[in-house]
Amino acid sequence: MGVTNPQAGTRVDEIGDGIYRISTPFRDLPGGFSFNQYLLVDDQPLLFHSGPRKLRPLVQEAIASVMNLKKLRFIGFSHYESDECGALNELLGLAPEAVPVCGRINAMINGDCFDRPPRVLADGETLSLGRHRVRWFDTPHLPHGWECGYLMEEATATLLCGDLFTQGGADLPPLVSSDILAPSEAFRQPMDYFSHTKNARALIAKLAAARPTTLACMHGSAWQGDGSRLLLELAESLDA
Repeated sequence: MGVTNPQAGTRVDEIGDGIYRISTPFRDLPGGFSFNQYLLVDDQPLLFHSGPRKLRPLVQEAIASVMNLKKLRFIGFSHYESDECGALNELLGLAPEAVPVCGRINAMINGDCFDRPPRVLADGETLSLGRHRVRWFDTPHLPHGWECGYLMEEATATLLCGDLFTQGGADLPPLVSSDILAPSEAFRQPMDYFSHTKNARALIAKLAAARPTTLACMHGSAWQGDGSRLLLELAESLDA
């Protein structure tokens, strides 16, 4: 794939079979930053995270470099926040058959904000996209938001892990196998956006039990390796 908008630096990279990372760098922020979305191309394509509303033209352009946007069927997100779903309704307007995908709490407290009724997934429920199948995990307050949850693509063992391993920097590689825990913890600690729910370890253990081998991070590089081990190391770091 590669760069889809040279001016903004938005690029698309396939990080797994039919799974594309869309990433836009923000070099003017101190230390740099990035916003990632993940596109699962299948019979019923799914986009995880819409990006902020102002990024919609760049996300739209990036999707169009891979597939026809009008064929998008689902737009999922971890929790209700601008960078997760700010462009959701605008993208729904461009994809006439698409609907939001979220957990039950999100539908209950935020459903009125969606231009179309969401496809609501219970904890552990799966949704078939064709070759791919995603499973929803309720993870309230991990890292923040009562409605928070994640999708796991089971054919590729890819966990769409939202803000769990946020890395600073604007020009990080699309996919790495090197350490991302240390840089993500170094980024977290000065502002500490984690809720530190008393259930954090149990919720992380639930994600680790799914045995992901790719962690699709919303900010920074995606990561490949023993995802269970890395998630449990995150739990240890949070306890410390």
